[in-house]
Amino acid sequence: MANTLKIKLVRSAVTQVKQDQTRTARALGLRRIGDVVEQPDNESIRGMIFKIKHLVEVEEN
Repeated sequence: MANTLKIKLVRSAVTQVKQDQTRTARALGLRRIGDVVEQPDNESIRGMIFKIKHLVEVEEN
């Protein structure tokens, strides 16, 4: 596994999405479409990504 994950928001986390998924995107640091954040590669971050996998693209660094 890589040390960090680059996460990009590609779909809106506001419309037609459950509120907990919106909160998960915010907790990852994603606010707007196109935002990219780097997060450590660990189980909790991967679980958050799994929850909103239909909204994000992930790249291992």
